[in-house]
Amino acid sequence: MRMPLGASSWSFTEEDHAALNQVLQRFLFDSNTRCALLVDRSGQLVTVAGDRPTFDVAAFASLTAADFSANAQLARLIGETDFNTLFHQGEKESMLLGDVARRVILVALFDNRTTLGLVRLKMRGIVDELGRLIERSLQRSQESNPQREPLLGDVDDEIDRLFQ
Repeated sequence: MRMPLGASSWSFTEEDHAALNQVLQRFLFDSNTRCALLVDRSGQLVTVAGDRPTFDVAAFASLTAADFSANAQLARLIGETDFNTLFHQGEKESMLLGDVARRVILVALFDNRTTLGLVRLKMRGIVDELGRLIERSLQRSQESNPQREPLLGDVDDEIDRLFQ
């Protein structure tokens, strides 16, 4: 199964980046979430909004993509096509990951100042809006450079091959 290309295969304009960040800032405010990250499916960080994490965001982005891909394989093993959201709860910090147009992952980092229910509710609408912005950017990139090959292979394709 061929997955759509990750963010590494298209480029964002300054307007695209500003629009993505505006949507993320609204999400942070509406959900009372500390930080939101967009990560492409190959593990590249697209953008960060809110409180800047104190950890290595590049490593975090890579692990996020791997986590999402591994859980996609778990979903297939139990007869699901995919899990479009993942939730990880810690003692003080939690994170909710949401699939955006099968191209990027929205990661919401939050603490006890909000609830999982509120973050999930607000993430649903934001995922659709981000998806439209990303689709528009991808379409523009493909129109301006139709022969461009992705710089990185698709992580999901590689994991699929491992399980076949």
